[in-house]
Order: sequence, then C-alpha cells, then structure tokens
Amino acid sequence: MGALTGIRVLDLSRVLAGPWCSQVLADLGADVVKIERVGSGDDTRAWGPPFMKNEKGVNSQESSYYQSTNRNKRSVAVDIASEKGQEIVRALAAESDVLIENFKAGSLKKYGLDYESLSILNPRLVYCSITGFGQTGPRAQEPGYDFIIQGMGGLMSITGERDGVPGGGPQKVGVAVTDVMTGLYSVIAIQAALLAREKTGRGQYCDMALLDVQLAALGNQSQNYLSTGVPPGRYGNAHANIVPYNSFRACDKDFIIACGNDAQFVALCSAIGLSELPADPRFSRNEDRVRNREAITQILSDHFMSENADVWVERISKVKVPVGVINDIADALTEPQVDARGMLVKIPHAMNPEFKMVGSPIHLSDTPVEYRRPAPLLGEDTDTVLSEYLDLTLEQLSKLKSEGVVG
Repeated sequence: MGALTGIRVLDLSRVLAGPWCSQVLADLGADVVKIERVGSGDDTRAWGPPFMKNEKGVNSQESSYYQSTNRNKRSVAVDIASEKGQEIVRALAAESDVLIENFKAGSLKKYGLDYESLSILNPRLVYCSITGFGQTGPRAQEPGYDFIIQGMGGLMSITGERDGVPGGGPQKVGVAVTDVMTGLYSVIAIQAALLAREKTGRGQYCDMALLDVQLAALGNQSQNYLSTGVPPGRYGNAHANIVPYNSFRACDKDFIIACGNDAQFVALCSAIGLSELPADPRFSRNEDRVRNREAITQILSDHFMSENADVWVERISKVKVPVGVINDIADALTEPQVDARGMLVKIPHAMNPEFKMVGSPIHLSDTPVEYRRPAPLLGEDTDTVLSEYLDLTLEQLSKLKSEGVVG
C-alpha cells in the first residue's frame, strides 16, 4: 500500500513538467492513467536517440527521455479532438480524484475538458494546469519552454562564468530544471488540495506556471537583489555570499570545497597546510573573504596544484569540511553511496527484462515507493482502463478502435 493508494490521477500532460508530477504521484501509489494521442503518443516518445535497447541490444522505439518520466503509469490512447474521445475523457474525469494537463491556457474549454466543466461533473476533482506563464497576465497565451523560462526568469544570468573569462556568458542548467521544479511544486499543490478536500469535500483548481516557479526558486539570489537593488552576477562555480565555496583544480582534476562558516575555514586551512590564513585580516571572517574573493581564491588555487584531488579530498573530509570530487554521470551512478541508497532500480520491461533507471529519492518507513512497472507502451492499457473505469465491453472497445477514437 503506497501513501497515495486509492487516488486516481488522469494525466493529460506531455513532455516533462506534467509527467514528472504524475510520476511522483504514481511512485507514491496513485493509479495514474496517462492519456496519449492515438498513433504518436507523448511528444517525448520520439525524442531520441538515445532509445532503450531491447533484450538483444538493438535500439527500440522507446526513447530514453520518455522512459525517464513515465514509470508506474498506464497508457490509454484517445483522440480528444473527437466528440467520442472527449466523452471518454469526461467519463474518466468523473471517476478520478486528480486531473493534470499542460495545454495552452484555456484551450481545453472548447472540448468541455476545462476545470469549470469537469468540476460540475465531479465537484471533488483536483484539477492542475501547468503552463509556461499561468492562466492570467499578458503572456498567458504564449507557449513556455524550460529553456526560455530559464532565460526570462533570471536563472541563466547567474549561471555560467563571468563575462571576460574563457567560456564566459549566460548558461542554462544541464537538465530542464525549471520543468522538474514545476513538477515537484505541482505535486505539493495537488497533495495540499487533496488534504483540503478532506475538510471541505470539494476539489479545487491549481494554476501552476514555470515562470512563477523559476522566480520562487531563485531563493537568496532574488532576495540579494531586493536588498541591494543590484542584480546578482555570474560567479561560475563560486557562491555569491560565501567564500571559499567553489571548485578548484588539483594537479589531476577538479574538486569542490563548500566552506560554510568561519570555523570551517579555520579547519580547512589547518588541513591543507595554510594555518596562517585565518589570522590575515583580509580572510578572518566570511564577509572579509567575500570582499577579498579574488585574493583568497588565487592563494588556494595555486596551493591545490601541488597534489592530486583525492589527496585534498581525504585531508579536508577528515576535518568535517564539505568537500568532494566532480563526477560525470557514469561516475555518479557508480558511487557506493548511490548503491547503498538503492537509487538504481531494475524494472523489467516487455522489450528488455534487464531495464534499469534511477529510482525515486523518497524514502518512507511505512508506505515505501514501489516500482510496479516501467513506462508503458503507447495504448498498452486502453482496454483494461476503459473496461475497469467505464465498464466498456470488448465490442464497444473494438468499435471505438475501428473509428480511431482510441488506440
């Protein structure tokens, strides 16, 4: 029994933010029915290579991108542009607790699949819309993609090396982080609405926007601006408010030091053989080190070139100062800590019984995450779900398939 066992989720979303949200809900035990286009399905099914390899090591047509965000769901292929397809989705919504969609603001109204219409059929429905800019405001009708939002929302202005240094300039994050964060914030909103429903008996509408989430996630950086009136700049791997908090080059490779307070700075300097530095008035307090960032960074950078990164990491870790190497993803997935936490999971797939993926980071003592199934094939569960939810017979299903309403 998962924490959300018994909760039915109707997922009309595609690509990443919405599917990420519904995957988390599915991991927690919700029954997530993913509605996909007949014939083509979610856009990300075609976002390859790379594609999952089958048991013979040959590429399938199941993209790695799609696989990463759709486990534990059931796929139902429905043509929602058709009247019969709309009737099916309305009937499914009437039997669901949650609906998630990421269509352009207001575009589902013409199908009778908007919140106002569906809440009449099912007053307990929690309806979550995920868009680039939300349902209101001058940009509400514009499409919003993660890359665009990272730029508009200020994230790229503080990511990357400073202007004037090699590789300098604004840079996006290496994963669609705004989509992922919006998916997670949407999970919070949906669960809050479900809890509120226990008190009121009513569902409600969740209006989630990528731009809103990106701004909220700027954290201390946006507050730094509001406090000073000066937009924060890019510091590469350095920190705007803490020094030393940066990556450094040893004689073989890079590593990271995240020195969070003055006591840690004293311990760091002792561990690396520079115990005189904390007595220097330029470096004794964090605010001094921030003012003299260039000087302390240069001293440490020159010093660290004398040994391999593993030597420095071992010395520094012994004094409890946060430190670590910079892994590529292959190295990260083979870390002993990753194995100990069970973060790589095997979920046998119809095309590959040895299929593996990164698991959920949620660890619950009484209602743990379960990996019931990998991302579904397109329309894999159409017959099962429609007969289970709507009591459709095999004859009715066959007729709907012949008409192209379902697949």
